[in-house]
Order: sequence, then C-alpha cells, then structure tokens
Amino acid sequence: AKGDILMQDKIVDLGKTVHRLCSADPAIKEILAEAGFRDILKPGMLETAGRFMTIPKGAKAKGIDLETVKQIFKERGYTVKEDNA
Repeated sequence: AKGDILMQDKIVDLGKTVHRLCSADPAIKEILAEAGFRDILKPGMLETAGRFMTIPKGAKAKGIDLETVKQIFKERGYTVKEDNA
C-alpha cells in the first residue's frame, strides 16, 4: 500500500538539491555535517545555498570525496540513488 513506507527505505537522491533532501528527511542534514559539510548547520544556509546545491556539487566545491559521503550514508542505512551523469 502507498502509506506503508518502511523505515529501511531511506533514500538519498544525489540529483536532488540539499534543501529538498533535508526537507524530506532532517537526519540528512546531520549526516552531511558529519561528512564534512559543516556549513549546512549555519542558520539560513539550507534556505540559500541548499536550494541549488546538490551533494555532488557541494562535495566538489568543498574538496570532500563523494565516495566517502556515499559510504557514510550507506553505513546509516540509506540507499544512494544517482543519475550516472
């Protein structure tokens, strides 16, 4: 049924903006901060940069290894979805 969203169905879609991801799942913000995206915790950051920034773009800008970020999400039970662009 449509309403049966299981807790293990946690998906982080790398094609979506950080703002959209964090709006859908607030835990993502904490995981990103832990992965090295400290700025995400600054007030207003999600509403500004987060509206156009994706995780891959952010990783590139910050010099954070995207594979490491994906691994952190996987360790926390997320499925990483990416458009193989």
